[in-house]
Amino acid sequence: MRIGIVGCAGRMGRMLMEAVLAAEGCRLSGGTERAGTEFMGRDLGVLLGRESVGASVSSDPAALFAASDAVIDFTAPAATLAHAALAAELGKVLVVGTTGLSKDDEARLAEAAKRAPIVYAPNFSVGVNLLMALTERAASILGEDYDIEIVEMHHRHKVDAPSGTALGLGRSAALGRQKALDSVWCKSRDGHTGARPKGEIGFATLRGGDVVGDHTVMFAAEGERVELTHKASSRAVFAKGAVRAARWAADCRPGLYSMRDVLGL
Repeated sequence: MRIGIVGCAGRMGRMLMEAVLAAEGCRLSGGTERAGTEFMGRDLGVLLGRESVGASVSSDPAALFAASDAVIDFTAPAATLAHAALAAELGKVLVVGTTGLSKDDEARLAEAAKRAPIVYAPNFSVGVNLLMALTERAASILGEDYDIEIVEMHHRHKVDAPSGTALGLGRSAALGRQKALDSVWCKSRDGHTGARPKGEIGFATLRGGDVVGDHTVMFAAEGERVELTHKASSRAVFAKGAVRAARWAADCRPGLYSMRDVLGL
């Protein structure tokens, strides 16, 4: 399977390329970066400190899609939407790990998915997606006598908050209670907030150091507290999951899929 990587020279892009090279039956078809960067024209293998793989860095996403069976995108919302349009035009698999997409962005992604298989997830870690499934189940069983708080911590360079994974956990918790997250969430507290409303789902965002990603879902009631936690120590888990999603989607019809679909959760 020919897999291309957009944003290939960044930290996550390099992890994704390593994961493709390690996956049986997969090869790198190319990678893109912004025009004018120092990486233009460099072989992807050499970029990783390996032998040549016969594919190089370019600034032409259309050419990358044409040369690929699937493209993996962990970039930024505006770029991701442009790539989704290319996937739709050419009918190619697109795997999206970009966070910070708005509701309008997600609607445009869903529109593109009518013409191409697109796997979109806030987190491609197998463990995190299991955590989401467990969160939904726990919320359903415990009910509103248990207050739900979601705590996440990431490295100092992360630009969106709460994280896409934290919001995904919030949606899972809300779904377990047959609610829409928008109707019950509290993303921040400051000043004299009054008593916590029953049924609210709260978020706490921490930033610092080089933390890859820590997420905890707390269910707190009178007399006891249940906590579900996942800690990622390497971005490699996200890259491996994304490649797994690309391979799974190769046999899919056009549609918008999640990592939970990939894992059968």
